Amino acid sequence: MNRHEHHTPATTDTEATDGGRRQLLSAAGAASLALLAPRLAAAQAGDTLKVGFISPRTGPLGSFGEGDGHVLELVRKALAPGLNINGKTYKVELLDRDTQSDPARASQLAKALINGDKVDLMLTTSTPEVVNPVSDACEAAGVPCLATVMPWEAWYFGRGAKPGQPSPFKWTYLFSFGVANFVKSYVSQWNSVATNKKVAALLPNDADGNAIRAAMLPELAKAGFTVVDGGPYETGTTDFSAQIAKFKAEKCEILMTFPIPPDFATFWRQAAQQGLAKTMKVVQTAKTGLFASTIEVLGPLGLNISVAAYWHKDFPYPSAITGLSGHQLADGYEKASGKPWNQQLGATLSLLDAGLAALKSSSHPKDRASVAKALSTLQTTTMMGRLDFSKGPVPNVSATPMIGAQWVKAPAGSKFKLDYVITENAGDASVPVSRKLVPYA
Repeated sequence: MNRHEHHTPATTDTEATDGGRRQLLSAAGAASLALLAPRLAAAQAGDTLKVGFISPRTGPLGSFGEGDGHVLELVRKALAPGLNINGKTYKVELLDRDTQSDPARASQLAKALINGDKVDLMLTTSTPEVVNPVSDACEAAGVPCLATVMPWEAWYFGRGAKPGQPSPFKWTYLFSFGVANFVKSYVSQWNSVATNKKVAALLPNDADGNAIRAAMLPELAKAGFTVVDGGPYETGTTDFSAQIAKFKAEKCEILMTFPIPPDFATFWRQAAQQGLAKTMKVVQTAKTGLFASTIEVLGPLGLNISVAAYWHKDFPYPSAITGLSGHQLADGYEKASGKPWNQQLGATLSLLDAGLAALKSSSHPKDRASVAKALSTLQTTTMMGRLDFSKGPVPNVSATPMIGAQWVKAPAGSKFKLDYVITENAGDASVPVSRKLVPYA
């Protein structure tokens, strides 16, 4: 044999056995991993809390959701290390969705989060058009839901609860203002200006408008005001001449409104053209006028409009999850967005704080019934103030105060056109008043 030829060494019995053993071990390992994978995934799912968050980011109600992205980012950052509950650390996934201001879409989004994403808790905010359909979907599916920012009567009675009867709701809860909170703020605000006490009421034919009409107008009459109801109008109305003529004929000096922002802009421009605006001493808006963007579009007509605030940066309560004060939250948003702060920032952060407080106080945060039970007795302080679901005014509801505020010209040197100042604090004496109400005209 040529000395340059190579022999292939024969495989020994021992080596063959070792190779076979390695293959077997490798196959066994792969099989074990395959068997273990679902358990690992389940363990991971068991350590993750999924929280749905539904709000209007676009569409006619989009001004409510303007700051939601900023607030969610702050909370995600604060939750990055996880949430410690009963000595166990959970990862928290916030799944946020935009209703595009469409009630049908709000319902669809809620059902997708419930059935597809299997959320452990649902959070929702901003007007009955968003909150009611989401709450109804959660109630039907047995998913705990916490909501804010809509009159509680339109949520509780508007969804089928009856006065004096047990609550029909087991899974859905709301902390928000109600008629009594509006009345307290409005009476305190209106009595600070000399008027003939005649109130022009512009109320739409929707859940908000009808709840306010039924519950609030009688309370204002009891407080000594004469209410002139312009009658229920449909959202999207383009001609308010009949209502304006009625308010002028009755010589009303106070205006009280609950329209969506585009409808108020239409009404108020027509009121100015037809001579009503110049006779008004108080122009009180709700649902619109909450944010600088909806006042700025009115130009000079927006100055001195008053609004009851459900949150203001001067509220003295910090956020539990982020540790931020109201001023820190507002300043951070202005710096990040280049837009003026708005009151929904504090409300959205309050909703997230309260939802996380409920998860923390539940005995089993992955058990929906346990979370619903925690919501039913929840007591915590948010940026909006103290919440206490054991007090009512009805089951499933914790009422929050409204504080009188007014849009005025921003001080010299401000990078924004308007300033939003607190003018009365009958609902919460801890909130500082910064100036007296200025008559509109």
